[in-house]
Amino acid sequence: MKEFSRRQNGFKNKMKPLKIKLSKPYIPSSGIKEVQKVLKSGNLVQGEVVKKFELALQKYLGTRHAILVSSGTAALHLALLALDIKEGDEVIVPAFTFPATANVVELVKAKPVFVDIALDDFCMDVRKIEKCISKRTKAIIPVHEFGQPADIKKIMSVAKKRNITVVEDAACALGAKFGNQMVGTFGKIGCFSFHPRKILTTGEGGLLVTDDVAMAEKLRSLRSHGICVKNGKMDFDYAGLNYRMTDFQAALGLSQMAHLEKMLKARVALAKAYDQGLAGISWIKTPLSIQNRKNVYQTYHVMLNQNVSRDALIQKLRDQGIEANLGAQALPCLSYYQKRYKLKERDFLNAREAYTQGLALPMHFALNEKDIKHVIRKLELSLGGINS
Repeated sequence: MKEFSRRQNGFKNKMKPLKIKLSKPYIPSSGIKEVQKVLKSGNLVQGEVVKKFELALQKYLGTRHAILVSSGTAALHLALLALDIKEGDEVIVPAFTFPATANVVELVKAKPVFVDIALDDFCMDVRKIEKCISKRTKAIIPVHEFGQPADIKKIMSVAKKRNITVVEDAACALGAKFGNQMVGTFGKIGCFSFHPRKILTTGEGGLLVTDDVAMAEKLRSLRSHGICVKNGKMDFDYAGLNYRMTDFQAALGLSQMAHLEKMLKARVALAKAYDQGLAGISWIKTPLSIQNRKNVYQTYHVMLNQNVSRDALIQKLRDQGIEANLGAQALPCLSYYQKRYKLKERDFLNAREAYTQGLALPMHFALNEKDIKHVIRKLELSLGGINS
């Protein structure tokens, strides 16, 4: 993997102007006005606008409680703290995801136990979960990778049978559904991200959802230093953190709620244009459409044949003004986890393949089908000179 890192650094250092970016947030003009209004008001942190945004998200997701925080990582961290996950405990996580999913397990001094993914959805392979469960397993964190729902019903079934809590990492999946239910609302706690690469953004920001009243109260306390109010007086029940969202961030997010369904439909339409246009390119495998799962395509992630150098292709596209990148990391291939747990890459072959041969193509609301055709045309012309 050292050679992989060197090659990555190589194409990062050859920056050229981009005509088509990998991702671009959609900020309506109304959002900018609302942010200005909050800034002028002087009421900046976790106030009335945060409450309004929470209520809007609560209604949209069909959950009883929505708790806004400063980032998706903060949401995951608070979820584990609220569940009292601690040293000696184990938490099952997918081997292919953004490192934050496992990093928060490390932060509470528990042990992440990695499960390889299935290459049809890039999510945790349900068939491999049970053999990873031990007496120390306290939670499972399935990730709805790239906006594609994991096989959450089966995961919930395994968890229920073994009395294990499920925390959903739906960072990329706001609006995605399994059946008729929003992902993030199946487990005890669901976690979302509003990073600029996500469909709806607050710059940095995150969300926890739960139907459990006591859990919601604990999460709200933990996000704000452990504060609670008893008989009209402030007290501190926990050693909490400052993971609060600002009102101007909430104003930005709230302004996008009215456009969310339109943004989701646009992504699905762009994904279909990619699917059709890439169908004739033999060395590219497009993402599968899986029955009963609504994919919101936070990332349009394709797989390249083994004889194609993904990193050379990224550089070649960049030279032509198109930004592309890897999709996510195979955590057992990263130095920290490899050294700490002496992991063997051969035990996570699908995760490693997705890490080295996966390619994220441009996907955002500002794109149109003409842009997609341009990207496809450049891909068709790029094979020469990028074979491994």
